Amino acid sequence: MTEAYTPVECKSELAALNTDLAFPWELEDDKLTKTFTFSNFVTAFGFMTQAAIVAEKSNHHPEWFNVYKTVKVQLTTHDAGGISEKDFDLARRMEKLATGQR
Repeated sequence: MTEAYTPVECKSELAALNTDLAFPWELEDDKLTKTFTFSNFVTAFGFMTQAAIVAEKSNHHPEWFNVYKTVKVQLTTHDAGGISEKDFDLARRMEKLATGQR
């Protein structure tokens, strides 16, 4: 079973994740959180579709909310009772998808 990071580990991983990001991830409601903004709805939905495939393959699914060109993502590992390596891995993969990297 995956274990939740301690607050110190989480802070360190968050700093590493946010290196060079103009719009950083944050901790909100004990979840790794970011709102992505795209040029239009189709691009936002395309990001969600690609992220859904990645999430399904890793069996780790985001909580998210979409309105027009924004997608708010919250990540937590429910069976670990907090934020884990799985969340940071999915966040990194989502960053690549959002910027067109593979």
